[in-house]
Amino acid sequence: MPKPNKGPRLGGGPAHERLMLNQMASQLFEHKRIQTTETKAKRLQPVAERLVTFAKRGDLHARRRVMRQILSKDVVHELFTEIAPLVENREGGYTRIIKTGYRKGDNAPLAVIELVLEPVAPKAKAKAEKPAKKAAAKEAPAPVEEPATEEVAEETTEAPEAAEAEAAEATEAPAEEKSE
Repeated sequence: MPKPNKGPRLGGGPAHERLMLNQMASQLFEHKRIQTTETKAKRLQPVAERLVTFAKRGDLHARRRVMRQILSKDVVHELFTEIAPLVENREGGYTRIIKTGYRKGDNAPLAVIELVLEPVAPKAKAKAEKPAKKAAAKEAPAPVEEPATEEVAEETTEAPEAAEAEAAEATEAPAEEKSE
């Protein structure tokens, strides 16, 4: 669970802050983006990310854990059936905060927090697979050579004299280069 910050709370007490963040998360999942102050958006982000992570698990226990925070069954259903499949390949960063300016009345900095629902291609693990890729690259030419040997075998059955002539030319070319 996200560690609560020390100091003043957003709305008063810690219970009110928790209720306010849960309701904002519910609105975020319902509307896919909401506009609020930067401070509230930054405090909402870890709460929403955690709920999306539960939704990606998709089991009954995860659904019940989310239902403890989000009280609307419709929003929970939407989170599990619509949002979770869209972010299943994403390994985090389910929300994005965009600063939009200042509020007219009190000049408070505003931000839009939105869900990142664009599809992402699964990345290969860079550090772990680099040695594996090198090993695979060394192994890759061996299977490629096998079909080539089959073709050579077919050619030799058709014209054994042509294959012998090609082999003789290949051995003579390096000998000529060395003598020059």
